[in-house]
Amino acid sequence: MLVNFSVQNYRSIRDKVTLSFEATKSKDLGEYYVVEPKPGLRVLKMGIIYGANASGKTNILKALNFVRRLIITPLGSKTDRISLSPFEFDQATKHENSFFSVEFVHQEVKYLWEIELNTQAIVNETLYFSKPNKALVYRRTTNEERQLTRIEFGSKPEVKLEKLKREILQINTLWNQTVLSGYLRTNFESIHLQNCLSWFQDYLKPLILPQTSLISFVSRELEANTIDKALVLEILSKADFNISGITFREGEKVDPKVLNLLTRTLGTEESEISEHAGKLEIKRKQILFEHTVLNEGEEEKYNLPFRDQSRGTQRFYEFAGLLSSILEKNALLSIDELESTLHPDLVEYFILLMLRNTTKSQLLTTTHFRELLNERDLFRNDIIWFTEKRENGSTDLYSLADFDTSVIRKDSSIYSAYKVGKLGSVPLLASEFISTK
Repeated sequence: MLVNFSVQNYRSIRDKVTLSFEATKSKDLGEYYVVEPKPGLRVLKMGIIYGANASGKTNILKALNFVRRLIITPLGSKTDRISLSPFEFDQATKHENSFFSVEFVHQEVKYLWEIELNTQAIVNETLYFSKPNKALVYRRTTNEERQLTRIEFGSKPEVKLEKLKREILQINTLWNQTVLSGYLRTNFESIHLQNCLSWFQDYLKPLILPQTSLISFVSRELEANTIDKALVLEILSKADFNISGITFREGEKVDPKVLNLLTRTLGTEESEISEHAGKLEIKRKQILFEHTVLNEGEEEKYNLPFRDQSRGTQRFYEFAGLLSSILEKNALLSIDELESTLHPDLVEYFILLMLRNTTKSQLLTTTHFRELLNERDLFRNDIIWFTEKRENGSTDLYSLADFDTSVIRKDSSIYSAYKVGKLGSVPLLASEFISTK
């Protein structure tokens, strides 16, 4: 589970900010929100970020997604440049290194992974583990002039590697790749390296943006029975979508030359590419939803294509698949603008489904759905975060739990306080009159 995430000098984030999933001492809704992945550590299952447009809330999620991709999809050559975007509104920061820190628990061990880098190289990288005391797994430094990496291991017996294995790992870790990426290329076992790699690969899921289509993923997993279709149908039924069945129908083969056009025009439909006997074939796969309706007291069933469903129905089908997947296997979902295309009641319902039915899964999301702040029986103060744009254009990040009783009392309306700007993180709008010549 994610415990803390810090980032500095990335996109709109100039100064170091930290998003924490550590629970405060509050006992509010603890049975739904608080998990102890290891004794004595209380971790939240959710974080929600509010903020005005262009305040940088999405960049928090993008920063976490950046380190995931950096590790599991390493560059192929030492001459490749790292796709890194430092803070641009400052002449100094454009040429300074960026910093990321991820603290998490996996297999009941707490890890702290830190990295300093620029577009050419990973300058410094460290990994610590705590069981129970903090100890070094490895420390990596890079000679940028010579483009060479040096890895030093800790002294604990469980992190020590034989000389040959250390040399292999160092050879496989290019100056623009992480040590965990280098470990991907090795053929030996290291418990702590494998644990960390597994967390980034399997627990931390890719960022989901409003325009991200999940149809291919959900439908493919349903067909492969890795997502429980009965559970997805139950979720859709509970959400009042009147959907009683899901079937997949294979369509006609399509000329490969129209692949690009197909991708653009199908939109929400599934396109799969398979190769048979050296010949490329493209198959269009249609998703059909069975709707059960009552006509004069009699049940009647109708099949409608996925493309004929409302956008909200399509999105909740995707989210039902996601929810089913994290019920089967714990994961951290990062979703930008959770409320996109969904009715407010469905947003709340999705949150409740996730909180009440998952064990050690987490949700990190951004939203403009401020009415949620009216539901004091649905959230804790420590899950609410705000981003605000400073005068220099950089992002500030702070928690609702940071406000003392002089600003927020136990009986205060968080919604009203946020709406009137008492908590910051809202657009500073000028007069609605426009000057004309």
